[in-house]
Amino acid sequence: MHPIEHLRYVARSSGVGQEALVQETAGALLSFGHDPAGLVTACRRMLARQPSSGPLMWLAARVLAAADPRAEARACMEAISGDRTARLLSRRLPVEATACVLGWPDLIGRALRLRGDLRVLVVDVLGEGRHLVQRLSEQDGWAAEVAESGLGAAAASADIVLLETAAVGPDGFLAVAGSRAAASVAHAARVPVWLAAGRGTVLPGPMWDSLIERVLEMVEAWEADEEVVPLALVDRIAGPTGLVSVPEALSSADCPVVPELFCAAF
Repeated sequence: MHPIEHLRYVARSSGVGQEALVQETAGALLSFGHDPAGLVTACRRMLARQPSSGPLMWLAARVLAAADPRAEARACMEAISGDRTARLLSRRLPVEATACVLGWPDLIGRALRLRGDLRVLVVDVLGEGRHLVQRLSEQDGWAAEVAESGLGAAAASADIVLLETAAVGPDGFLAVAGSRAAASVAHAARVPVWLAAGRGTVLPGPMWDSLIERVLEMVEAWEADEEVVPLALVDRIAGPTGLVSVPEALSSADCPVVPELFCAAF
């Protein structure tokens, strides 16, 4: 497949996990290693099609800022495939706890499947929760589907609320709709809120602002599938190095600031 056609295919994909999205995009960008102008255009188009992906922004910024874009694209592919967030999170989850999750989060889903002692309340947002319940039940885990109307009750009665993000900035993160309500209820009920933030999701301020500007301009906030949640509602962040404090996670950002990717440049 021609690299341009490959990029178009990836850009139009929906429901693709962040790891697969980065792997496919990085593979396509290898063809632009000796074409700086084409590389910038390709990255911009990908971000326009997949505006809510922090790892895609991370990939584009690192490749554009690198002296050797092809080598950097390969390094990003290796880094994303070696992300240990799910495994490290599974090790830190409380024993025999009741966890509340929303929909079918990729990293959290993997972490839960590594543990058989947890009770999982799965809020069925976007019609995805039932599928996670089925998958966990197939592995002899305890999981119950919760209607969206029961989100508040599930969050308040759990021992821990687990949320997942595709992008984190200095003061907020992007997550599936309903996450802000779940985090707010948990915070008020003094239930710990942990955020799963995989490789490439933590962005510096300017890059975060650019991403959020694109996301928020697409649809009215109350109609969107994703929403911005204040980091003040989060107790700990689970990332590639393990479970850490919010400030420690933010300090680990390894995404350069590349003005060519700001919204104004589109």
